[in-house]
Amino acid sequence: MTGRPNNPDSPQTSGSVPEASLGFLLQRGGEELALAKVSDRFTVSSTSEAITDELAASLPAQRQQYIPLAESEEFLVSPEQRDAAMQAARDDEAVAYASHVYQLQGNPETLVYLTDQLTIQFSAAADEIVLAQIAAEFGLRLVQPVQGIPNTFVFQLTSEAQENPIKITNRLMGRPEVLIAEPNIVVPQEPHYRPRDNHYSQQWYLHHEGGTSLAVGSHIDIEKAWDITRGDRSIVVAVTDDAIDLNHPDFQGSGKIVAPRDFKDKDFLPLPNSTNESHGTACAGIAVAEENGIGIVGVAPGCGLMPVRTTGFLDDSTIEELFDWAVEHNASVISCSWGPATVSFPLSLRQRAAITRAATKGRNGKGCVIVFAAGNANRPVSGTIFERGWPQDVLKGPTKWLGGFTVHPDVITVSACTSLSKKAAYSNWGTNVSVCAPSNNAPPGAWFEKTGYIYTAPAIRVPLVGLGIFSADLIGVLGYETGDFVRTFGGTSSACPVVAGVAALILSANSELTAQEVRQILEQTADKIVDQQPDPQLGMRLGTYDSNSHSQWFGYGKVNAKRAVQAAQQRISQGQPSGIRYLQGRNDQKIAIPDDNSQGVTSAIRVNDSGLVKEIKVTVDIEHDFLGDLEVRIIPPTGQTVLLQNRTLGVQTQLQETYVWETAPALKQLLNQPAAGIWRLQVVDYAPTDTGELKSWDLVLGIVSS
Repeated sequence: MTGRPNNPDSPQTSGSVPEASLGFLLQRGGEELALAKVSDRFTVSSTSEAITDELAASLPAQRQQYIPLAESEEFLVSPEQRDAAMQAARDDEAVAYASHVYQLQGNPETLVYLTDQLTIQFSAAADEIVLAQIAAEFGLRLVQPVQGIPNTFVFQLTSEAQENPIKITNRLMGRPEVLIAEPNIVVPQEPHYRPRDNHYSQQWYLHHEGGTSLAVGSHIDIEKAWDITRGDRSIVVAVTDDAIDLNHPDFQGSGKIVAPRDFKDKDFLPLPNSTNESHGTACAGIAVAEENGIGIVGVAPGCGLMPVRTTGFLDDSTIEELFDWAVEHNASVISCSWGPATVSFPLSLRQRAAITRAATKGRNGKGCVIVFAAGNANRPVSGTIFERGWPQDVLKGPTKWLGGFTVHPDVITVSACTSLSKKAAYSNWGTNVSVCAPSNNAPPGAWFEKTGYIYTAPAIRVPLVGLGIFSADLIGVLGYETGDFVRTFGGTSSACPVVAGVAALILSANSELTAQEVRQILEQTADKIVDQQPDPQLGMRLGTYDSNSHSQWFGYGKVNAKRAVQAAQQRISQGQPSGIRYLQGRNDQKIAIPDDNSQGVTSAIRVNDSGLVKEIKVTVDIEHDFLGDLEVRIIPPTGQTVLLQNRTLGVQTQLQETYVWETAPALKQLLNQPAAGIWRLQVVDYAPTDTGELKSWDLVLGIVSS
């Protein structure tokens, strides 16, 4: 700043900020942030480096650092000498200004440095005369307009300024001709949190800055998520698998292990007893390996680990015991990197009920988040493929594939993408995939035994590029590799615990979220990676997204930890209610749309729940010769009409679209209204000649008790 020392006796007053608070409120982004002066430092701007050197020699203060944007030098001083040292600097004619350093109240580690600039957005009525009057009154000089924002300008303090930018902007906020006034402050850049664990640099799937076989953004952006939370011990991830080496250094720590269970040996110590039981250790490492300065670090290192060794078989009672154990011992997330060793496996009534029970009754009714690996056969989790080329023709002709667990409506099904943000060649896919996560790349294989043989899918004869997953391994010479870590882990088995770990971070940031809300956050915040190349084995192209923003290869996209955790936090700040229950209605009755008729056609869905609407999603399927003739509206039980789609679709003939309030803001009008009653979709054709039909529509309501 080029102004002289502040004049606390200035007669000016602010119409919006009390006089006593003028110097301690920072105008920022439409908010007022409380400031406090730092007791042991101040900044000085002088006319030359030589002057600063002389000043440093004369003051009872130590030079700390140069603040480039503020064009000032920071001095460190004992608190009792700060004010005297600042006054001595101000008395020097070669010093342009001396300023306090501030900190944000409640966040004392964030230092705030002042510059000599501020930004003012004026009302539309303010003309050049008003700008000149304000500049003269406060000792400002117009520097430049702000591009893209009308009536907004950058000003600089001159030697005529009697106060610092914080006070000036607070006074300006009381002027009717000023919409916003903000000082230009400097806040030190802080690197995103990065653990010290010595193998962290090899965990590219968490974070990387480029390199061989690494596409930009192919990681899950974990460091920015860790700035918010690295996990909470109260959030426990149940890793259900073959066994887990609890002696591994990355599973040590106070409160780390919660309710271990071994269903195979029928005890409470799920340790491996053979070299073939490395899978669970690697999966657990990916999800929750402890941050302890050595080894690796998990996606949610601060969360607890519930190690559960399965029997290796999938009968009804086994599945019930498995999920009931997790629920009874307060697991928040259940990670399942396994599936049935068969081509088609529909769940039994008891198995289906066990998962539903965990997803709805766990966490005191909020539901456990249940995550399953999609599988590694490069086949649909539910669908038919014409098979050929299998050894001994073990599969031939039209073959139905069904994963059972992966199509359960309460399960988050995870496919795999590579370090190049492409489809992993082996990854199962389909309409039931929720999200994908980074893993390795390798040929597909279907692992199921028959008379002692293991059959694998027809071979791929092209190179498969992609890095492996670095994780924990059995200690010593046992396990996948010699040593305590595996460098080449992969499959959807490793993608699954990545998502489980992100779910644990979401709940660490906002433990009031339901399991459905966690799933919703994962899907809505995912990165829309695209792979337009044909699958090297089947030749399919399923790496783009449909009108519902869903891809059969990638689900709703690659999981993004930063955006997911931020979204969880925002639901707290927005007062997002917990305990939302979701109701879905569908009307499949095809109805012809009357041509050139302002009354249109309506289709109804009845809702019997008496709660209040907190979320709404409307999906429509319409076929019409010229969609530009149509308007589509939703009419709730209260009778008001909300426009979903106006006449902007032109010559298009197929409308398969999902409307939520983020894309159709008018839907916000329906929030907090009663859900019970008849909901109607209205489609109106406003022009002659072209005709069509409403084929179906869906209504999903998120409801809380009224």
